[in-house]
Amino acid sequence: AFSEPGGNGIHGAGSHLQSRETKAKNIATMYGMMTMLDTYIGKILDNLDRLGLRENTLVCFTTDHGDFWGQHGLTAKAIHHFEDLLKVPLVVRKPGSIPAGELSQALQSTVDLAPTFMAYAGLAVPGLMTGKNMKSFWEAESEARRSHVIVENQHQPTTMNMRTYINDRYKMTVHYQREYGELYDLEADPGELVNLWDHSECAALKSDLLLEFLYGEMAKAPLPMPRICGA
Repeated sequence: AFSEPGGNGIHGAGSHLQSRETKAKNIATMYGMMTMLDTYIGKILDNLDRLGLRENTLVCFTTDHGDFWGQHGLTAKAIHHFEDLLKVPLVVRKPGSIPAGELSQALQSTVDLAPTFMAYAGLAVPGLMTGKNMKSFWEAESEARRSHVIVENQHQPTTMNMRTYINDRYKMTVHYQREYGELYDLEADPGELVNLWDHSECAALKSDLLLEFLYGEMAKAPLPMPRICGA
């Protein structure tokens, strides 16, 4: 891992330049963990059936981040905002409410999970929560709720401090107080190998996305106490 002057290592940022033995052990460990998860998730689902709770239980399987296996010269979770790290699984099940066997490419964020779970539980969502309630979308009663997602990383004030804006086609990463940045066309370049940030022909696109990015940041501000009368 890289190291800061204050002694704080950048957790998870490892090079793929490792011995064959180390790589083999890491791959075997990962597959072992996946097998364990599969086994115990199966036990949970079996017990829901045994207890007669299948029909009225919302099951959600997801994770907090992906993992690199050499893509972009990285291993483990690193902290770079490539799709390998950000595009995590999201599987939900509630018989009679959520259609089975459906696959969606709609944008969603982990910040949407809490308000969605609260909606299923019949609870009011606190005003400080800025995620979106996806209940009606999961149940195929409404269109996708999101036009974009925003990803944040602030490991140190001057090291890997960045924000990423993603819409249905483009991804833009702004690094704090740096002239460089990242701009990818996820449709034409799903492997994120061509950074369009400094391409002159993409200047207008870059400008438009920066404005959309700012709007997205502004839209995150919670409004728990709307004004009800003049001051």
